[in-house]
Amino acid sequence: MAEPPLRALFAAEYRTVSYAAGPLLFVERVAGAGYGEVVEVVGARGDVRRGQVLEVDGDRAVVQVFAGTRGLDLEQTRVRFSGEPVRLGVGVDLLGRVLDGSGRPIDGDPPPVPEAFRDVNGLPINPAARDSPSEFVQTGISAIDGLNTLVRGQKLPIFSGFGLPANELAAQVAERAEVGGEGAGAVVFAAVGITHREAEFFRGRLERIGALPRTVLFLNLADDPAIERLLAPRAALTVAEHLAFERDMHVLVILSDMTNYCEALREVATAREEVPGRRGYPGYMYSDLAGIYERAGRIRGRPGSVTQLVILSMPDDDITHPIPDLTGYITEGQIVLSRDLHRRGVFPPIDVLPSLSRLMNAGIGPGKTREDHRRVADRLYAFYARGQELRRLAAIIGEAALSEEDRRYLEFADRFEEEFVGQGTENRTIDQTLDLAWRLLLAFPRAELRIDPDLVRRFAPDARRAR
Repeated sequence: MAEPPLRALFAAEYRTVSYAAGPLLFVERVAGAGYGEVVEVVGARGDVRRGQVLEVDGDRAVVQVFAGTRGLDLEQTRVRFSGEPVRLGVGVDLLGRVLDGSGRPIDGDPPPVPEAFRDVNGLPINPAARDSPSEFVQTGISAIDGLNTLVRGQKLPIFSGFGLPANELAAQVAERAEVGGEGAGAVVFAAVGITHREAEFFRGRLERIGALPRTVLFLNLADDPAIERLLAPRAALTVAEHLAFERDMHVLVILSDMTNYCEALREVATAREEVPGRRGYPGYMYSDLAGIYERAGRIRGRPGSVTQLVILSMPDDDITHPIPDLTGYITEGQIVLSRDLHRRGVFPPIDVLPSLSRLMNAGIGPGKTREDHRRVADRLYAFYARGQELRRLAAIIGEAALSEEDRRYLEFADRFEEEFVGQGTENRTIDQTLDLAWRLLLAFPRAELRIDPDLVRRFAPDARRAR
C-alpha cells in the first residue's frame, strides 16, 4: 500500500501545551525538536491534526497546526514529534490528479502511487550548477510572446488587480503553453486561497479543454486553514522539481494568487507576536518569497526545467505595495494587467509599457523565434509609447490640433490595443504574432520604421506598403 502524502513516524509525545494563538501551539519542555519537523496534535477525543514546527527557542517549540487550534483542550492535548520534515509523495502518477493544498487527493480517485518522498522545502540549486534560461516558451498570447517573452526556466510574475481576469489568463496559459517544445511537458497549477467558484472554474476548464491529463492541480480554498496556504506553493514546486530533474520533463508552474499566500504569512506572524514590517507584513517576507521563486530554473547537464508564472493581485492596484514590490526584485520581469483596458473590453488586458521580461533577449532571435523579433518588438514599444503620450496631449489641446503624423500614432495605438493585445481567446503562434506586428507597423513610412530594409523584404507580409 502506498504511504500517505505527508509521511512521518512519530516517536516523542508531550502533554505540555501552554498556550494557543490562532493556528499556533506553544509546547514547553521539548527535547530535540527541529525546525520544519512534522508533528501530530491529538485532541481530547482522539482527533488528529497535522502540524509543523515553526520555531524552537530553548526547550519551547512553536507548532503551526494545519487545521487550526479551535476546539482543542490544552490540558488534554498531546503533541507527537516525528523528527522528520514535511515530505510529499511525488511521481508521474500525480499527473491528471486534483489535490488539496497539502497534497492529498480530492478528486475521488484512488491514492496515487508515489515514486519517492521529498522534503516540501526543497533543496537550493547550487548557483554554479544553474544553467542560463535560453529557450522560448510559446504561450499563444501575443503581448507575452511578442513583447515580454517567457523563457524556459524563468520566473515571471503577472501583476493583476482585484476583479481583473487573471484567473482566465492563467487558465489560458495552462491550456496553450508549449513548455515542453519537442520534449515532454507538464503543468503544475497551484491555486492558493481561492473561492469554491474559482476552484470549479479551474477544474472544469482544464477538464473541458483536455489539459488535465498533463496537469497536477493543487486547490487550496479560501475556507481551508490559512496555514495550508503556506504549504501549497511548496508542495506544488516539490512535484515540479521531481518531474523536471528526475523525470527530465519541462514543467510550467502557475501559482495563483500569491497575495493570499502573503496574507497567510502575515496572519501567522501576527499570531507569533512578531514585530511587523511594511504594512504589517513580516520583515522576512522577502527571503520567504525568494525561497519559493528561486526554485525555478535549469540545472546544467540535466534536460528538465522548472518555469514559474506567478500571479498576484495588487491591493488598490498599487504596484509599490510590498507584495509586488518584493516580487519584482526577486523575479525576472513582470506582466502588468490594466484596469483601463479591461473596462474597454480588451482581453487579455496586458499593459505592455510597464511590463518587462528581463530574459527576453536570451529566448528570441535566429534559431529560437525569428530574426526580426527584437527589431519588431522595439518598434512596437516605441510607437505605442508615442501614441500614449499623444493621447494625453490630445486630452488637453484636442485631437484636431494634432498633425497628420501625430494622428497616425494615435490610430496605431488604438489598433495595437484592439488587434494585437486584444486577441480574445485566439491562440496565436509566434509567426502569427510577428506577422500581425508587421501589418501594424507598415502603416508608417519606411523612414519612420528604422528597421533594416532586408528584414522588411524578408519578413513583412506586404513589403510594398512600406515603400
